[in-house]
Parts: sequence; C-alpha cells; structure tokens
Amino acid sequence: MKKIVLFLSVALLSLQTEAQVKTSQPSPSVKTEQVIGLTDVTVEYSRPSMKGRTIFGDLVPYDKLWRTGANKNTQITFGDDVKVGGKELKKGTYAIFTKPGKSNWDVIFYTDANNWGTPQKWDETKVAAKVTVKATTIPMNVETFTIMFSDFKTDAAVMNFLWANTEAAVTIETPAKAQTIASIEKTMAGPSDRDHYLAATFYKDEGEFAKAKEHIDKAISLRKEPAFWYFRQQSLIYSKSGDKAGAIKAAKTSLELAQKAGNADYVKLNKDSLAEWGAK
Repeated sequence: MKKIVLFLSVALLSLQTEAQVKTSQPSPSVKTEQVIGLTDVTVEYSRPSMKGRTIFGDLVPYDKLWRTGANKNTQITFGDDVKVGGKELKKGTYAIFTKPGKSNWDVIFYTDANNWGTPQKWDETKVAAKVTVKATTIPMNVETFTIMFSDFKTDAAVMNFLWANTEAAVTIETPAKAQTIASIEKTMAGPSDRDHYLAATFYKDEGEFAKAKEHIDKAISLRKEPAFWYFRQQSLIYSKSGDKAGAIKAAKTSLELAQKAGNADYVKLNKDSLAEWGAK
C-alpha cells in the first residue's frame, strides 16, 4: 500500500510540473545581429513597453543610470576594434548603460556585461567608453523600446535608441576601409607562400605531382624564413614525381633545419626517408 501511495504522489508531482502555466513575457528579449562595414555587431536586450506610462522623467528618471532596457542589462558585441562616438573601443562584449537626460544622454560601454540590471557597485575602471549624445523628440510614440541601426556607410552606421517620443543615437565606426585596402593589396600581390604550400599538399594527395612540385617550389621561394616542414613536403613530392636526387637534397635540408629547431619527429622522418632513398 505504501508503494502505491508513493507511486501516486510521484505521478501527481510529475503532472503538476508538466502543467505549469506558460505566459508571454512583458519585456521580451531580442538578439539583433548586424554587419557594419565588415564588422559583426550583436545586440541582446529586453524590450519593455509604454503601456500608458510616462517613460522619461518618470519610469526612467532623468540623469540616473539605466540598464537601457529591462531585465538583464543590454549587451553589445563587436567583432573588431571600433569607434563609438569617436572614441576607440576594443573588440569584445560590453554592457550598455545610459543616463537619459532632458536634452542629452550619456551612453556608457561597461566591460562587466553580466549584471542583472545595473551593477550594485559602480566601478569607473570598467568604463571602456562614454559618449554624450543629443536626445531628440520625435513626432510619434514608439510603444516598445527599440535599438536599431540606420544611416549605413562604407565603414559606419548609427545605433538608435527609441522609446516613447525620444530618440538618442550613437555613431559606430569600423575598420572596413583599412580591411578592404589590405584585402585588395593582398589579392593584387598574389598567393602567399602558405597558399602555395597548401596547394602543393592538396595536389600531392590527389596524385597530381607536376602541379604539386610547381606549388611547393613557389612556396619555398616566397617564404622569408626556411621551414623544415616545407622542405619535408618538397622531398616527398619530388620522390613521388621520380626526382630522387631532388628528393634527397630537400630531405637533407629539412633534416638540417629540423635538427636546428630541435624537432625530433622531423629528424627521424627525414633520416628514414634518406635511408629509404639510398642517400649517402
């Protein structure tokens, strides 16, 4: 009887757990992903609504620190170093805190991004950047707090904070121009030694030894510092293509470089190959 009562109790508890009421969230969370220039930017925040309330100067007091949303503090992640309002900010994740005023907002990027709301104790050393922007009255009410991006340029965009009849905006600048120029220069300069090395190993594995030989020779000629693993690949490719003398020469060079580097694995590999190829 006790076993039956225990079983029924457990079953009832299970049903109660499964029957939990589900409701919509009053301040739903959202994750916005945006590419600015060539930089990935992600904003995660919760979106409270007006619901007939006076927002700025009442629900959100003027000149007081605000989490810039609801629930957990708002977070922003930058994939590259950027500038916010003209101030440099390293890539990474930050909390966005604001101090809304009647005519200006302070927008603060804070390195401790894991607070629920505002920090219990404010640490000024964790302020990575602070910018002051104008607060603008807009000719309509935005019911639900919104963070959006606008005014896109080649390497910049504006992050807008919108709620009630108020807008504040911060310009985000990215290194897109410098990244694009570097990409153009790299492309115009042609493949690097590593590109040729990877092509050589690919063609070797595919059995296309003439192409592999062409690429490994180019890789070695382009590399500034001789590398024992490059010459190791060259020896294997030359051997597969029937050039035993070239293979032995490359293996001896690889062996010498591996010995200087103290790489015992490559020393053994080269010695084994030289013995196999009958080197003297």
